[in-house]
Amino acid sequence: MSRIKEKFAELEAKNQKALISYIMVGFTNEKATISIIRGLVKGGIDIIELGFPFSDPLADGSVIQNASTISLKKGTKIAMFFSLVKKIRKETDIPLILMTYTNILYHKGYAKFIAEAKKSGIDGFILPDMSVEESKEYLQAAKNNADTIFLISPNTSKQRIQKISKTSSGFLYLVAVFGTTGVKTGIKKYTIDAIKQVKKQTKGKIPIGVGFGVSTPEDVKKYIKAGADAVIIGSAYLKLIEKTSKNQLEMKIASFTKSLKKQTIL
Repeated sequence: MSRIKEKFAELEAKNQKALISYIMVGFTNEKATISIIRGLVKGGIDIIELGFPFSDPLADGSVIQNASTISLKKGTKIAMFFSLVKKIRKETDIPLILMTYTNILYHKGYAKFIAEAKKSGIDGFILPDMSVEESKEYLQAAKNNADTIFLISPNTSKQRIQKISKTSSGFLYLVAVFGTTGVKTGIKKYTIDAIKQVKKQTKGKIPIGVGFGVSTPEDVKKYIKAGADAVIIGSAYLKLIEKTSKNQLEMKIASFTKSLKKQTIL
């Protein structure tokens, strides 16, 4: 059983849901990333998504695009990313997911990249631009090595949800809003309806995580109440990182995480 699956089983036994954070590696620099991770761990985070910067992040809003640009300018490379993951692994066993774009893996070769990522301590992958129809080689490389987490949206058809949920492992990522990450438009009825529909359709065979546009403890509470098994927070963390001084970063991240985590305890 993967670390991600173990975490969901552990939380279920505690009558809790999962809080998942997204951060951009190398934003604002490598040292800051370590401080942020420590803050997340102290705050009780359940799973961490580590973003690797990409020059054309189509699914990401302005906040994550800005973080990606800064990370790239600071010289973030794959070798540095894997080295950082190894450092993180020395401090925590929390599940780590790499979120990036397909071309990063394709360029190096799926099998080679995934093997190296797994060796460094990565437990799963989220590739927003990876379609199920083109995923055969990727899935084969990831099999028995890491979880493959695919995305669905509130307007994904039942037939396609069926196909994607069978392909996904770890959890199924439900995009809460139409558009890119970080767009705060309030919790929509169509999202709440989608959570209930997907939960009904998947019959508990895979956890459902909700992300995009989630930024407050109140958001977390509402999505958990609607039936989400996990809630993913990204842009809100990056905004906090950007406005926080380096000597307060770990403390502020821990405090914010605690406020969010409280809402996942049933």
